[in-house]
Amino acid sequence: MKLKNRQQLLTFAAVALVAFFAADKVIFGPLGAAWTARSKRITELRKKVFDGKALTRREDSLRSRWDTMRKNTLPNNESAAEQQVLQALDRWARDSSLTITSFGQQWKHDNDDYMTLLCRVEASGSLERVRHFLYELEKDPMALRLESLEISSRDTEGQQLSVGLQISGLVLVASQKP
Repeated sequence: MKLKNRQQLLTFAAVALVAFFAADKVIFGPLGAAWTARSKRITELRKKVFDGKALTRREDSLRSRWDTMRKNTLPNNESAAEQQVLQALDRWARDSSLTITSFGQQWKHDNDDYMTLLCRVEASGSLERVRHFLYELEKDPMALRLESLEISSRDTEGQQLSVGLQISGLVLVASQKP
């Protein structure tokens, strides 16, 4: 092969290699990244569509459950809500024969849409009475949540227990109950 032809071939190969490298960095790399991002976005959108379809299939049961929850929230009047919680605590204590030794409450206004009634209850009784009280509290449809529970023994055998409960009750302010 002649020297001039070889130089032309090497020059052409070098230019082609540089052009391919530049095309990779300028065209193919961004296109590949865009394609990957597009594929991810399509996957996310498909998941959202699937979740949306699942929600629409369950709409009736979700609405029914939300309506039940809204109906069981505490009244929008602070004193009426406190009275309702006190009556429930008294009823559960009577049913379980648990002795309530102290009760404290505090209102928390976290948001314009809802308020929370925080209650601290101290009680004493046997393990069976405590269990029955907690069962009554949890099965009641009222919008109360057991935030914390502390149990300690008052005697050496563990027959008498002291219980400290922190309960929160939900009051929906913005939406009126039906």
